[in-house]
Amino acid sequence: MTFSIIARCADTGQLGIAISSSSIAVGARCPWLRPGVGAVSTQNITLPALGPDVLDLLEQGLDPAGAVDKALTSNGYSQYRQLTAIDHLGRSVHFSGSETLGTHNAVSGEQCVAAGNMLADRAVIEAMVTAFEHGEGQLADRLLAAMHAAIAAGGEAGPVHSAALVVVGELTWPIINLRVDWAEEQPIAELQKLWDAYRPQMQDYIDRALAPDRSPGYGVAGDER
Repeated sequence: MTFSIIARCADTGQLGIAISSSSIAVGARCPWLRPGVGAVSTQNITLPALGPDVLDLLEQGLDPAGAVDKALTSNGYSQYRQLTAIDHLGRSVHFSGSETLGTHNAVSGEQCVAAGNMLADRAVIEAMVTAFEHGEGQLADRLLAAMHAAIAAGGEAGPVHSAALVVVGELTWPIINLRVDWAEEQPIAELQKLWDAYRPQMQDYIDRALAPDRSPGYGVAGDER
């Protein structure tokens, strides 16, 4: 039903998640990030509350393993959950309950952790970690490289229809928050197109937010600056 990778950039400290699913609007339920704290993906039989719960516990000083364990215990039904988390230091953890759907796997790598269920093959997750670890460019580029590697390795057992890419840095809001809520086919390719279009504009949106009096114009009808 879902596969994802969450990661930290060792150079910038950015945290990010890339995720895809056969379900609609996966980006609305599964990825949770907090700048300077960590990132969480809650999937399989998804309980969105687990994301902020784990982030709260990380912010209180628990390590990822302790935060995930406490959140799962508090909310119950842990056998139905698949959860991954990484903190601002790059420490990661993964959990797959006994009722995780279909062929599933979860693997921690260098500054990353990937997991999936209803997979075509367990090797899909290993391919994601390898692609991220050997990827180049920004954190978003490396996360998307992992998603493309997942598809090349077989992806889900069935077609995926939604995808999302979220990255946080030093600001209180995501610097990247791109979603394909539904595509009949190839949502990851559509997500790549969104990132390719957004990449050259990303800094402009940050500049406009922080210093609108000195920021570049929008270049659209009605903007006469």
